[in-house]
Amino acid sequence: MIDLITPHSIIPNLRASSKKQALQELARRAAELLGQHERAIFDVLLERERLGTTGVGHGIAIPHGKLPNLDRVHGVFARLERPVDFDAIDDQPVDLIFLLLAPEQAGADHLKALARVSRLLRDASMCERLRGADSADAIYALLTHQETSNAA
Repeated sequence: MIDLITPHSIIPNLRASSKKQALQELARRAAELLGQHERAIFDVLLERERLGTTGVGHGIAIPHGKLPNLDRVHGVFARLERPVDFDAIDDQPVDLIFLLLAPEQAGADHLKALARVSRLLRDASMCERLRGADSADAIYALLTHQETSNAA
């Protein structure tokens, strides 16, 4: 995950009252981090949601899309203050969102990143720890800990 997120790409207490508002806030943060247009990011995310929800169940969503002018796959993680309806496949509200943005030409890298995030967030104890973390630094440490301990 170290190659996908930075401490600045963690939003520990995102305020949003709807799926659309959550995606707008994520697009805003991603635009700041990546130097891209917020509207372009938001439009890509909305377009992907029209194909089918990225709410994968158990309170988790992994919105994603492809943009021109990106050098690699980037992530933004948000924990919502209050869960929102995300049209998730299990009809449960979402409170953990991991946004992925990839370069237009990133076929396999995009899919690999999606698979890694999905695997990580399928771990119920990891999600419990993410929900209980008290800061962006704590969330970042949780998301990146396994990789750093595996590398040692």
